[in-house]
Amino acid sequence: MRNPIPFLLIGLFFGTGIGFIWAGSQGVTFDGHDHVEHSATGTTDHASMDHSPFDAPKGPAAPTLAITLHPDTMSGLNLQIQTTNFTFSPESVNQANTPNTGHAHVYVDGKKLSRIYGNWFHITGLASGEHLIKVELNANSHGVITVDGAPVAVEQTVTIP
Repeated sequence: MRNPIPFLLIGLFFGTGIGFIWAGSQGVTFDGHDHVEHSATGTTDHASMDHSPFDAPKGPAAPTLAITLHPDTMSGLNLQIQTTNFTFSPESVNQANTPNTGHAHVYVDGKKLSRIYGNWFHITGLASGEHLIKVELNANSHGVITVDGAPVAVEQTVTIP
């Protein structure tokens, strides 16, 4: 059974302030992997999960992905995720893969930041300098969605003053 108490990570220092990451009951990201319960039974046995790539249909039915980074007037960046032929399906996570459905993973400088179930995500706490933002589409089993063997993923470099 899922522990109803969410996790709160504090003490991450970014710039001159303290950053807080609310991991919630959806999972916590450490060492580049989403440490989340992978089934209704509450298992965290990652070896039992199939993170293999999931090949989507080719041609006009193939999913596409684009991102736009918008400076937020208060802090950070607003990541806009644009897809075609793809449906975010949080209700199906950890279930059987269905073509052109799933979720996205967002990475900053090669480290997984979060799993995303929609078209917008707020990124905060980036230090001054260049950062590589990467978004990839993932199947319900968490494997990257591919089209003809190529991951459906995009990268964009952003410079924080």
